[in-house]
Amino acid sequence: MTATTADTSSGAAAGEQPHRLPTRWLVLGVICLAQLTVLLDNTVLTVAIPSLTEDLGATTADIQWMINAYSLVQAGLLLTAGSAADRYGRKKLLALGLALFGLGSLGAALSDTTGQLIAARAGMGVGGALLMTTTLAVVVQVFDADERPKAIGLWGAVSALGFAGGPIVGGALLNHFWWGSIFLINLPVAVIGLLAVLKWVPESKNPAGDRPDLLGALLSTIGMTGVVFAIISGPGHGWTSDRVLISAAVGVVTLALFALWEARCPYPMLDMHFFRNSRFVGAVSGGILVAFGMGGSFFLLGQHLQLVLHYDPLETGLRMTPLALVIVVLNFTGVGARLLPKIGTPAAIAGGMGLLAAGLAAIAVLGAHGYGGMLFGLILMGTGIAINMPAMANAIMSAIPPEKAGVGAGVNGTLQETGNGLGVAVLGAVLNSRFSALLPAVAAGAGSLPEALAKAGSADEREAISDAFATGVQTSQLVGACAVLAGGVLAAVLLWRAERAERAES
Repeated sequence: MTATTADTSSGAAAGEQPHRLPTRWLVLGVICLAQLTVLLDNTVLTVAIPSLTEDLGATTADIQWMINAYSLVQAGLLLTAGSAADRYGRKKLLALGLALFGLGSLGAALSDTTGQLIAARAGMGVGGALLMTTTLAVVVQVFDADERPKAIGLWGAVSALGFAGGPIVGGALLNHFWWGSIFLINLPVAVIGLLAVLKWVPESKNPAGDRPDLLGALLSTIGMTGVVFAIISGPGHGWTSDRVLISAAVGVVTLALFALWEARCPYPMLDMHFFRNSRFVGAVSGGILVAFGMGGSFFLLGQHLQLVLHYDPLETGLRMTPLALVIVVLNFTGVGARLLPKIGTPAAIAGGMGLLAAGLAAIAVLGAHGYGGMLFGLILMGTGIAINMPAMANAIMSAIPPEKAGVGAGVNGTLQETGNGLGVAVLGAVLNSRFSALLPAVAAGAGSLPEALAKAGSADEREAISDAFATGVQTSQLVGACAVLAGGVLAAVLLWRAERAERAES
């Protein structure tokens, strides 16, 4: 909801216009800082993987869970958190999100085992979901219609910088401190943000809003966790093992129950009627697979640069930055937005996802032994994503009634977080399976590259193990490229059919 539904008795004085708040730009700065911290945490772990593997003895599966615990919890709670914020108060939920995110960061920094770190990351995901759903709502509340576009533009720029800055910040810290430092930097931000929110941010809420769909959030989280658990466990325990089959069955059945509940729930977390619109289905399919390619590629890139090409953490972060910078530059210059009306939504999405797939393939083939080919691939990926972003957003929002725009945006964000988690799970499983299959006998059963290298008794064995890992990374990247390309074709066909049907009806 916008500021027009605000409960002014708990916020600014009655009748005071949002733009009269003297602290509005300070509030924006606090909100952007909190948003930046949450987004940095989405990518900062990519450069810490070797450190976590060495210091905590983490396997590839453990690393996947450290990343996915954050993404899955966010995906499961985003819509419910947004509904709760509208109903019970955005200021309250923003403050609670900062507190939980800070406590989770402290727990992550002090973790001694992989299990503790995974649990702490899940707690951070709860705080992150509350923050992600309330920061923009507060911006809309504090600024009037004249200043709001500028404020939202700054908010969006900070979001893009958060995506770009994670690997650099993580690499700089890891070059001088232990891996826990990437979480400790969140604490002063959380404390300052919490105090500023309590002092300056006015309260707003819509007491008559829909009740939070708690059962839907629980079912979706359990279902996605079951499916992801099966995918991550498959390479190590066997795809036909009881552990994998039971987990997959629980996940699939729970997701089916989730779909049935959402179709009958009077206040659904995910409005299933949206999926009757082929334009929405096509755009969401493309969005999930873009997130799949992005999440999986970042998971693989950090390992590729550090464990295959042997860059240190800071060098790794700097070499991953061109992807994000291309996205930021092309978004700020409006290339994708200007191209969209000229070529149409289906062509923009197919072309953008084709470039993303080509970039992944270029990194796999041309970047296997050096950074030059990888840089070319990163630029292709960034260009493809920048073309896709306005086309995806336009397709999704044009398929949803204006009065449900907020819900539609929440659905898009939730499904993209899901795609990100699946990308890490699926491409990580491909890496693990290929690596395990190519390991020499002396390192059989090793769950990570350092563990396998520790078992090697000669230089030839170490070289064979390193080659097996490099091949696993390359295979994973090619699988990701094929998935993204197939998704681009599917999304374009669905959107083209939807547009043709709309023209026929008119």
